Amino acid sequence: MNMKRRGQIGPRFSVYLLGLLVMSLGIDLVILADLGASPWDVLHVGLYYQFGLSIGSWSIIVGIAVLIVSALISKEMPKAGAYLNMILVGLFIDMYMLLPFMDTPSGMTGKLLMFSAGILINCYGMGLYISAQLGAGPRDSLMIALTSKTGWKVGRVRAVMEILVLIVGWQLGGPVFWGTVFISLCIGPLVGKALPQCQKLTDLFLASLRKQPFIDKENRGVNP
Repeated sequence: MNMKRRGQIGPRFSVYLLGLLVMSLGIDLVILADLGASPWDVLHVGLYYQFGLSIGSWSIIVGIAVLIVSALISKEMPKAGAYLNMILVGLFIDMYMLLPFMDTPSGMTGKLLMFSAGILINCYGMGLYISAQLGAGPRDSLMIALTSKTGWKVGRVRAVMEILVLIVGWQLGGPVFWGTVFISLCIGPLVGKALPQCQKLTDLFLASLRKQPFIDKENRGVNP
């Protein structure tokens, strides 16, 4: 196993980075569709409405707070991937928001298409970054810590977390609509479908890179 993974941090990070880029684009499309956002994004947008800064900045600030709480509960520091995830996703969210063509469609058909595309892109982005196996984000770190502390099942912990976050975000004026309910109910199963596909692609990509040096040797007439 060690031989297989040697020298593959670079390729894994490339997949990880691509996944975060894709996921962040999906997040922005869902927010801009104006049909309701995920509970955490309802909170980020609500904070943006009330206190300024940017949605990406609040994603990072909330992520820092979540990591602190997670560290206090678990009594251990989160892995480096959680910090990297937090910072990059916040930066990518703001980067996409600055693009001139990123705007809310005027008609319902356009909004539905943007919302649907955002959900699909978000799920496959999550599948890609998870398939790189370089660490979870801050929200998942907190979920794991709470699951270990309370003894509750993961689904129950996640549901309680998201309900509380949604209530706070809604009180701050975040975008709650039927799309929020759809995301809350369907994002888990959709990511469950996307992840195995992304994992298979990532494994094939990494396997092809492992074989490349041997192919080069054969081309030069050198036995592997």
